[in-house]
Amino acid sequence: MRILWIITFTAALLWSAINPKDQFTWFLEVVPALVGVAVLAMTSKKYPLTPMLYVLILTHCIILMVGGHYTYAEVPLFDQISELFGWQRNNYDKVGHLAQGFIPAMIAREIMIRADAVNGRAWLNLFTISFCLAFSALYELIEWWVAALTGESAEAFLGTQGYIWDTQSDMLLALIGACLAVLLLSRWHDRQLQQMNLHI
Repeated sequence: MRILWIITFTAALLWSAINPKDQFTWFLEVVPALVGVAVLAMTSKKYPLTPMLYVLILTHCIILMVGGHYTYAEVPLFDQISELFGWQRNNYDKVGHLAQGFIPAMIAREIMIRADAVNGRAWLNLFTISFCLAFSALYELIEWWVAALTGESAEAFLGTQGYIWDTQSDMLLALIGACLAVLLLSRWHDRQLQQMNLHI
């Protein structure tokens, strides 16, 4: 599975890097995926994750790479979807922000369970969702700082497309993603932790 993961990640990264719409935007969008892979590589032996988590992380990396290649405002498939539904904007960025809650929720959940950081499932769920909201807010602050430092060159990175409630809707989608992950994946996640003989 590890080899397939590496092959898939590398292929997606190479595709993404070939003639991206905007080189600066590509760099900004792909950096989190590269940092994530570096962390996984350094911790894979001492701190292996559940198979589910590796698949989710790879999925998130691919979402970032697609957004980096086209920019979030110009992903062709979502242009077609916008035409079909009569939307005024390309909503691929909303997929990214939903994933920004859904996938980090499982990462936070696994770390907290294995560290025995909280007592009880209610507290675990609360802190998992709270972490995702904090992470989403931090990302929005980073977007703001990048825009302030680089001016117009950050427009494709921000991907607001003139929508005045873009920041708020991004954080709402991260919240929805985190709640969905906790509701849909917790039992499956628990079984994988047990199969790996990790603390649960």
